[in-house]
Amino acid sequence: MSALLWLASSLLAPQVPPRPVVAPRDPSVEAREATTGATAAGTDVDDDVAVREGPAGLSPDTWERAREASDRALAWLAATQSPRGYWVADVGHKQEYDYLVLRDGAANDAAGEGHVGVAAICGLAFLAGGHLPDRGRYGAVVRRTLDYVLAQVSDSGMISDGGTRMYSHAFAMLFLAEVHGMDPGHPQLREALERAVHLVVDCQNQQGGWRYNAFTTEADMSVTVCQLQALRAARNIGIRVPLQTIDDAMAYVMRARTTAGPSRGLFYYKTAGVGAWRKNREYAINAAALTALLSAGVTDPSLHDPVLDFLDDEYEVLRRHFVSHYFFFYGNYYACQAFFQAGGPRYERFQARLVDDLLRTQRPDGSWLNDVGPGDAFATGMAAVLLQVPKQYLPIFQR
Repeated sequence: MSALLWLASSLLAPQVPPRPVVAPRDPSVEAREATTGATAAGTDVDDDVAVREGPAGLSPDTWERAREASDRALAWLAATQSPRGYWVADVGHKQEYDYLVLRDGAANDAAGEGHVGVAAICGLAFLAGGHLPDRGRYGAVVRRTLDYVLAQVSDSGMISDGGTRMYSHAFAMLFLAEVHGMDPGHPQLREALERAVHLVVDCQNQQGGWRYNAFTTEADMSVTVCQLQALRAARNIGIRVPLQTIDDAMAYVMRARTTAGPSRGLFYYKTAGVGAWRKNREYAINAAALTALLSAGVTDPSLHDPVLDFLDDEYEVLRRHFVSHYFFFYGNYYACQAFFQAGGPRYERFQARLVDDLLRTQRPDGSWLNDVGPGDAFATGMAAVLLQVPKQYLPIFQR
């Protein structure tokens, strides 16, 4: 059996859907629930001892500040959510160092349309804090987000609003899968996810990957890993994902690996078409590729170490020049997963630097600036997710 086939077989082996992920309980929490009607999800989740003490690598004071920062971020997100359940954000895509806006967020909002990908990211931020639909302080916020995202799932399975495309489809799939994994019992969720998964499977191209639009012949590493992570989350709750889909996608990832020269071990952005074999030293692309490998259970240090070393060195460039840029938040979304899954001192060092930078750049109102990208809701949702990864409430971020 080939290494890639073994890898895909391992990733997709039938398994029992995981038990709901609910914050650990203690008697004092249960006593408060009996008198106030509060739940373990929501404001009481941080009463858990493990969450209170924080992760290795962060001082108790820093961890407390991180928790307070994520609380302020969630409060800002709750206050800026639209009545329909989305957040105002520009729809577009990266173009070199800029962000090409295809649909202005304010114009979309005036037309009653939102950004389903940013809504999903903000929804993940609340889930990462243990908040579930209709449960806890932000239960109503998560419910509106869930209802909004579900309403954008078309008969074809495409999840889109306001002109969003495959990136947003993947984040929306991930959000729906994580809600289902943490709080089963929503039949509409499963049916919507199955349609969304079928769409991703059907539009995988001959390269084995995906690109900005569905059913295109082009592919890139970033969009491909986005789909892979969403498929993984769907598979984790028991939705069937064809073995061939994952096998072909992982082959695409491995084909993009640099095999010689000073960048040996790093990953290219594209392997065919315009721009192929040109970029193999991009922070987000290498972080995404390594996340795909680690999520699939690949434990070969010769595949991990070159990327982790590169990310470790390149982080300083990112924080100095792109701290309010799309690059910083999206790149660290994957870098955080890669370092977290790898574990050890390198993760602790990365986390300490990232948390310090997020605390330093948070604004007094609880938000983060994103001046090149979808906007502040995107940055704030991403930052809140990153600050709360150590809580491990999101199934996709668990080791």
